[in-house]
Amino acid sequence: MKVSGGPKTTVTVDASKIATVRRNNLGLVLRLLRDHGARSRAQIAAESGLPKATVTSLIGELVERGLVREGAADRSKGVGRPGQSLEVAGSAICALGLEVNADYIGVVALDLRGTEVFTTRVAVDVRELSADAALDALARVIREAAAAVAAQGVQVIGMCLATPGVVDAEAGTVVFAPNIGWQDVHVPRRLGERLPAALPAVQVDNDARLAAVAEHARYAARGVSELLLLTGEAGVAGSVITRGRLLRGNASLAGEIGHAALGIPGRQCRCGRTGCWETVVGLGALLERVADEGDPVRDAAGDLEERMSDVLARARAGDPRTLAALEETAASAAHGVSILADILNPEIIVLGGYFAFFGDYFVPVVKQRLDERAMLPTFPGIEVVRSPMGFSAAALGAARFVLDSVFQDPTLVDAPEPVTTA
Repeated sequence: MKVSGGPKTTVTVDASKIATVRRNNLGLVLRLLRDHGARSRAQIAAESGLPKATVTSLIGELVERGLVREGAADRSKGVGRPGQSLEVAGSAICALGLEVNADYIGVVALDLRGTEVFTTRVAVDVRELSADAALDALARVIREAAAAVAAQGVQVIGMCLATPGVVDAEAGTVVFAPNIGWQDVHVPRRLGERLPAALPAVQVDNDARLAAVAEHARYAARGVSELLLLTGEAGVAGSVITRGRLLRGNASLAGEIGHAALGIPGRQCRCGRTGCWETVVGLGALLERVADEGDPVRDAAGDLEERMSDVLARARAGDPRTLAALEETAASAAHGVSILADILNPEIIVLGGYFAFFGDYFVPVVKQRLDERAMLPTFPGIEVVRSPMGFSAAALGAARFVLDSVFQDPTLVDAPEPVTTA
């Protein structure tokens, strides 16, 4: 494309750069509406720094793609003709967040506004299955979810799988996940062989990292940029948000804190090492303290939340063994968290997974430990909270991870086909 600059001047304009700038601006406007709520065109122009004419053009394209819709009239100025407010739409598209853990397989479908369109969790003792058998089970749940959202007129635009262990997200490979028995499992290829070709390819990442994505989304509006998530399920994992970004580490190993040498020396861990922290604070360690083998709460084939509810009921009934188990596990967890807090200095520590389920027993112990270890009373305190997401945080984070790609590049979503009548 050439633009004439006069009789002696010709300016060459790179079309690809123009397209890139427009994609970036589309994403800027869409993220502004996501992060700050409904806005008029004038507000969007003022807050984004873009010319009003450009904003009008961008909004037109976002509306055409079904990502933005007209809302109520904006009467905030109180005088003159009210502007029309705009808000994120995207109810016709969704992302599937998938999770495979030791005790269950879960799926959550979120539309662009973050509304749950479909959710399910199936109790499965994944540790007793081969990787192929587990992928077969996951594929069945995905097909069920895809059919359910299609019946609502919603299109799946992307899928992401959360698994424990070491995950090479770029290659799409679960490198080593001892708690589910997976090693060198290439998810996009092996799962793709089990799914209809119409469904998008599956991405994969570590469950704790994806859970942190979901947790940070809850605090981003507060300006929180330093967050530590500690989540406990079959294993124990952590994830760090620093300066608003996910910390992955040199080989994507950041967050494997469950295998730090904070446990009992010599005690064997599923990872092959000894003395790992998760051998004393993982869910398996808690349940061994709570009940003898054969007790229903230790049956991995049972629904995880039902088993946790049973343990919680025992604690609330004052069962001495259960209370002692929770007290010992919480003390071990607090010890490790205090070390992490000294190293990472987060603003907020979020307890997820089963730690959140038993938050009344874990949060106060962790807070007390941090207060006791504070170097100076003048240092900013660290907020300790329980996650409200239960055991769905990783799947929710996986879905949000997919949707974030749309907020970065809205052109990934095509405009819907026009409806014609015979």
